[in-house]
Amino acid sequence: MVIEAGLERYEKVNALIKEELEKTNRVVVKNVNGQRYIGCALEKGKTIEIYGTPGNDMACYLDGGKIEVFGNCQDAVGNTMNGGEIIVHGHSGDAMGYGMRDGQIFIRDNVACRGGIHMKEFEHMKPVLVIGQNAGSFLGEYMAGGTIVLLGLGLKRGEKLFGTHCASGMHGGKIIVRGSFPKVNLSSNLKIEELTAEDKKELEALVKKYCCCFKADYNEIMEKPFKKLVPATSRPYANLYTAN
Repeated sequence: MVIEAGLERYEKVNALIKEELEKTNRVVVKNVNGQRYIGCALEKGKTIEIYGTPGNDMACYLDGGKIEVFGNCQDAVGNTMNGGEIIVHGHSGDAMGYGMRDGQIFIRDNVACRGGIHMKEFEHMKPVLVIGQNAGSFLGEYMAGGTIVLLGLGLKRGEKLFGTHCASGMHGGKIIVRGSFPKVNLSSNLKIEELTAEDKKELEALVKKYCCCFKADYNEIMEKPFKKLVPATSRPYANLYTAN
């Protein structure tokens, strides 16, 4: 089933998607022009293909379903998602993966500010965000768990891998970065470490999946060294708001 979004209001587009998904497991939405909330709480076994630019909160509360975007995204994609998969053949706006609790997001190009903010994990639930190019400021802010992979592909001269205040307030999880990066932009609560054998195994699987999604060269990506950013403490603000 193909739905033409065009200039229709987001309420009508989402109603049409919901109606079709009651009859089938896969829906294609074309000519999307900023309509919000597409694929919210999409359940396992359901897939939405989007052509165009979806609006804010696409795939919020995603609950096991799959959404693939052939274009760019606006803000808060994957907001508080519980599981599933998001693949974006382009770039994304602010707050990508805000508070995500499980599932995987693969962005071919770059992510704006506050990607992966408040990511968290619990027992078998472990969220993943893979970014092909670079990220804006506050990547991984207040991150409590999960994995962010930043590949730095195709950066132009002078472009930085990530913006200022990287992982400010981070107290769990890890950020795996490829190649050189601006240490001046790192928050003071971080440590830079070598990858463990377990990290390398996880990274290899995620890079292979990225390459499968976007037809990238796995060997070329893996030629450069990777480092891991982890929190130096689980309580980065322990003394910030208390009197001495």
